[in-house]
Amino acid sequence: MRQAGRYLPEYRALRERTPSFLDMCFTPTLAAEVTLQPVRRFGFDAAILFSDILVVPLALGQSVTFEAGDGPRLDTGALGRLRPHVDHGKLEPIYETIGRVKEELPSEVALLGFCGAPWTVATYMVAGRGTPDQAPARNFAYQDPQAFGRLIDRLVEASSEYLVRQFRAGVHAVQIFDTWAGTLPPVEFVRCCVDPVARIVNAVRAAIPGAPIIGFPRGAGTSLPIYVRRTGVTAVGLDWMIDLAFAAAQVPSGLALQGNLDPLVLRAGGAALDVAVDTVMAAFTGRPFIFNLGHGILPDTPIPHVEQMLARVRAS
Repeated sequence: MRQAGRYLPEYRALRERTPSFLDMCFTPTLAAEVTLQPVRRFGFDAAILFSDILVVPLALGQSVTFEAGDGPRLDTGALGRLRPHVDHGKLEPIYETIGRVKEELPSEVALLGFCGAPWTVATYMVAGRGTPDQAPARNFAYQDPQAFGRLIDRLVEASSEYLVRQFRAGVHAVQIFDTWAGTLPPVEFVRCCVDPVARIVNAVRAAIPGAPIIGFPRGAGTSLPIYVRRTGVTAVGLDWMIDLAFAAAQVPSGLALQGNLDPLVLRAGGAALDVAVDTVMAAFTGRPFIFNLGHGILPDTPIPHVEQMLARVRAS
């Protein structure tokens, strides 16, 4: 999950000297440095590209800004005049960042790219900001399914092209983040989350045969097996809310699982962290598994707790 951020002093120092968050994302020297910082400090097995899921709406013509301490703001009035195709010129600095990271990354360390899933990105595009229950997008999908479907189609095409460009720039694998998948009932989950991701997977693999793709349907719960079967992802990320035994039993044994440590227990540290790490490791013994958090690392997570977690994992 998210590696760089406010929990790292080296990130904070860089951020203080940069006018805005998006300036960091779109300045290759800065974005590459932030991507590499966690690998230098902790020796992770993979680096995660420093960027944001909302660069795709930006490249489709919707203005995006980040308000300090208050999250993203998007121009909802732009929904009716989005570009027919993504502007890769706007995204070129991100592709350049990938090349810069590859030049400095040790050969044994993988580089992961990513995008937001169409449903999750659409929730921000429709509401103009993050919302607690994604009600604006859910209402839109119910009240005008054709128009909402056209927005999803635009995001499927744009996201597919974006991921293909990331692979061609040098990433080894990508992850599709569907942070708000768990807000939908089962039928809408399939329509808005599963089917669009399946289309992205097919489109990316048509251009990049065998492309490794990780899906992350946060909050999928008992719908996780449907997501895995229908999307064709290589691996699936697990949030901290899912039952480990259920995931181990319901996801085919040859498909990699990723997750699912609670970010709060990492922040808490101590004996609770050791127990939680051991529980996750034991649950997925004997199958392909990527140890990770169940969502992004919290900004106030103490660095010694990250070191404690890594020591526990590496000793297993």
